[in-house]
Amino acid sequence: MREDRHIISVIVQNESSVLARISGLFAGRGYNIESLTVAPVPNDSGLSRLTIETYGSCKTVTQIEKQLNKLIPVLKVVEKDDFVEKEMALVKVPIEESLSDVDALARAYNGKIVNVGDGSIICMVADEPTRVAYFIKAIQKYNPIEIIRSGVVALER
Repeated sequence: MREDRHIISVIVQNESSVLARISGLFAGRGYNIESLTVAPVPNDSGLSRLTIETYGSCKTVTQIEKQLNKLIPVLKVVEKDDFVEKEMALVKVPIEESLSDVDALARAYNGKIVNVGDGSIICMVADEPTRVAYFIKAIQKYNPIEIIRSGVVALER
């Protein structure tokens, strides 16, 4: 079976153990979560949005959706191809590297330098997940000290 990339957006009641139940659902059925981003829904609604990136066949993802909809605190599950997706990465490079070159590279990927310290420069990029991956590959020539990559956030069009 062919494994395709899928984004699943889940709206849940913001209460304890919800995340554990959802990750347990995936683990118990042998599904892998590639990335997971969780944040409260604005306006003090008592809800949170989980954005899950996973790989699997359409049949597998349909099964995941059905199982998610059975969980009590889950209010809405959306899996589509029509999401606007963004991901962020923070990269720390040695101060000895060219500040202007690092800045130019970050700007090419919707980013910028966000901190300059005694021994390092930290830049941030926020772009589509594939472009963030390209940025991480390109920044390697500046000898990164540390790279932190967020999970995908997505909003249906």
